[in-house]
Amino acid sequence: MGLDVIKVGIVEDNEYMREGWETFISHENDLSVIGSFGSCEEAFESKAIHRVDLMIMDIGLPGMSGIEGVKYMREHHPDVNIIMATVHDDDDHIFDALKAGAVGYLMKKVTPDEMVSAIRDAQEGGSPITPNIARKVINTFQQAAEIEEELTERELQILKQLATGRSYAAIGKEIYLSVDGVRHHIRNIYQKLEVHTRSEAIAKGISKKIIRPD
Repeated sequence: MGLDVIKVGIVEDNEYMREGWETFISHENDLSVIGSFGSCEEAFESKAIHRVDLMIMDIGLPGMSGIEGVKYMREHHPDVNIIMATVHDDDDHIFDALKAGAVGYLMKKVTPDEMVSAIRDAQEGGSPITPNIARKVINTFQQAAEIEEELTERELQILKQLATGRSYAAIGKEIYLSVDGVRHHIRNIYQKLEVHTRSEAIAKGISKKIIRPD
């Protein structure tokens, strides 16, 4: 019985890094790089895209970004697992990539062994994430949980209404509360979130994943 080879695609605009990944990945008996590209556009026009099992994708790319690339892949090639390999370790990039459909998130400074292990892990149903990124994900969820526990159900409801841009009167009408009642709850929300304006409250709610941007 033959060895099941994982067919890998790479989208990375740094030629030296791309060639480095290609060399050590293809050195493994169970892995084969069947497409290596400098942009999403180039990858998506290639015939190889229809045969790829797993894609390693950068975020900062010329033209279409890696996050847009993940969305495209989820829509057109939903069976392909995607691992982001990037220099970005800020919360926005991490969550945007994972929300778009990436199954893994690695920093580019991973070792060849870590990259190879991540590819196998992703194909076996795992979600390979660099440890410091995993810590950020956990911290964000813990902070969101703490804030959600601090805010009452009614305050969460009003915060979500604030994010829609409705006036206090419109919010009151929506949730059967007087304008003064809405103001009272909003003062409490500001105090608990340590903010002073509607826009700050919305921004903090979004950053802590309590509310979703439209």
